Amino acid sequence: MSVPIPRKLIVLGDSGVVGWGDPEEGGWCERLRRHWMGLPQGPVLYPLGVRGDGLERVAARLQQEVSCRGELRRQLPQGILLSVGLNDTARVGRADGRPQLDADAFLFGVQQVLQQAKALAPVLVLGLTPVDEAVMPYADVLWYQLEHVRRYEGLLEEACLEADVPFLPLLEGLLQDPHWLQWLSSDGLHLNSEGHRQVYERVRHWPALLQWADLQPLTISSVSA
Repeated sequence: MSVPIPRKLIVLGDSGVVGWGDPEEGGWCERLRRHWMGLPQGPVLYPLGVRGDGLERVAARLQQEVSCRGELRRQLPQGILLSVGLNDTARVGRADGRPQLDADAFLFGVQQVLQQAKALAPVLVLGLTPVDEAVMPYADVLWYQLEHVRRYEGLLEEACLEADVPFLPLLEGLLQDPHWLQWLSSDGLHLNSEGHRQVYERVRHWPALLQWADLQPLTISSVSA
């Protein structure tokens, strides 16, 4: 009897994908991995985050990360989820210092990465999470500001619209909750356990991801039950 081969999703990104700040459940991506593992025909999820990664570093490892995780010979994963960009928004040295990656270069880079990734598998992209400006700078050198995070998330969305790639905005939805500052770690940058849970719930119910995973009917019935 043949064993069904589950589809595989590669998640590329930074410390948010690693789950940094969530000692309880390992982050939103790990929570999603475990959730899918418990579902019949649930996809296999590979969380491939690297702390400190920006767009350029993710782009540099995209091909290799995807090509070696098909599990079976000559196969590739069936999907790529990108969660990157927050580190690129930081200003170096002072609040008005140079950006890690300026806005024009960021937009061009996202456009290039999306084309590269689409040639490998269907692609989905996540938006960015808030920061607490009051406790900057991070690590005594990097200044994160909501204004810049908002701008770069807008550039992500713009590139996704152009490339016809599903995009899940996060920033404004999280900021609308009056308790959003309580979802950040003391460093003002990384989500804490509750912050990761908030992102996980949004990602888990994202229609575009459910459609890719072929889990929409199962998920809808479980929510309404």
